[in-house]
Amino acid sequence: MRLSGVLVAIGLWIGGAGAATAGEMLTIAAVDNADMIRMRELTDDFMAVNPGIHINWVMLEESVLRQKVATDIETRGGQFDIMTIGNYEVPIWARQGWLTPLTALGAKYDVDDLLPAIRKAVSYDGKLYASPFYGESAMLMYRTDLFRAAGLEMPPSPTWSFVREAALKLTDKAAGRYGICLRGKAGWGENMAFLTAAGNSFGARWFDPDWRPEFRSPEWRQTLDFYVELMQEASPPGAAFRGYADNLDLFRTGGCAIWIDSTVAASTLNDPKTSSVVGRVGYAPFPTHGGLGNHGNWLWTWNLAIPAGTTKADAAQRFIAWATDRDYAELVAAHEGWAYAPPGTRTSLYNNPSYRSAAPFSGYTLNAINTANPDQPTVKPVPYTGSQFVAIPEFQRIGNAVGQIFAAAVVGQMGTTEALSAANDLTLREMKRAGYIR
Repeated sequence: MRLSGVLVAIGLWIGGAGAATAGEMLTIAAVDNADMIRMRELTDDFMAVNPGIHINWVMLEESVLRQKVATDIETRGGQFDIMTIGNYEVPIWARQGWLTPLTALGAKYDVDDLLPAIRKAVSYDGKLYASPFYGESAMLMYRTDLFRAAGLEMPPSPTWSFVREAALKLTDKAAGRYGICLRGKAGWGENMAFLTAAGNSFGARWFDPDWRPEFRSPEWRQTLDFYVELMQEASPPGAAFRGYADNLDLFRTGGCAIWIDSTVAASTLNDPKTSSVVGRVGYAPFPTHGGLGNHGNWLWTWNLAIPAGTTKADAAQRFIAWATDRDYAELVAAHEGWAYAPPGTRTSLYNNPSYRSAAPFSGYTLNAINTANPDQPTVKPVPYTGSQFVAIPEFQRIGNAVGQIFAAAVVGQMGTTEALSAANDLTLREMKRAGYIR
């Protein structure tokens, strides 16, 4: 159950009648997605072998989580002992001295088993500063039965032109079915994650090599025109207010024919307990444009990290090692099945025949992660890294503001030319204020 914007604290203890015994209490700020909820439910396994450590889970909707952990770590509030953060934050916060390096995870953790791209994403200055519990890229998911009925065949490498044609053809508003679901909810990790990746695939870039914003470029105009048209003509009502979780619900209940989003969604779509489209979902790479190649693959990891101010770093590292080592995938498989093992972090998982058999999407996920290139996210040279974000501290604020502008274009409050001009002016002003531009 998703409680948007509501903080839910859940204390887990061992002992009679739920009473806590003497020991350390770890407070964990966690995103309320399926993998973290599953981890919370399996915590008894950790406490059985660590009887002196108790866990207090604080489950938060994604955007609320980002705000709360950022405020806590920047102000050294000390509210959390373990934080769920993304690979956007890891190098920035490590550079600031805000995170504890993970140097005591133990040999069983096997850091060399991490996928190279994922390990690099959570390291700084050669040290691991967060441990990934899942990794993701982006891909296209579609209803194979609807494609077949409409006489459509998904190409091995779809283009945006094909996506537009298919989405419009598959839209049946009278039947309550729409051609495509895309992130529309304003936010640097919501609509701007998708739009930055899509912009990369169109050849757009946030900044030129001198850090001057480029929203007035033809490439951004193509990107935003295309996006707004699809959102207005082939997406469900209220598309400008729907984020990842909303579109997941729509797609798995049959409301959309195409969904372009995180690879991690695939296991949920294959869960017969929650999905009505099991066995009718196909997968394809992130779309391309104009022969530019695939620059739309993003790279994201949800990770567990330890704020530098905690006095419980040793216990926190013990929990992180349990939650993200090789054995944790086997624990999930024993309880839920191999299809629900947290994806995208370890080579051993993708070498496991049981996982590959249970997860028909696994090859698409691995390929998308391996081909993501956050060091060169778009065609032209850029002064930044990051595929669906720009890896600078100011990006959260700027990305949120630009996301609001582009969401306004979707609902018709302004045209795309006006929106791009407003985004460029705002970004230029913020970059000058931050000292990137003299």
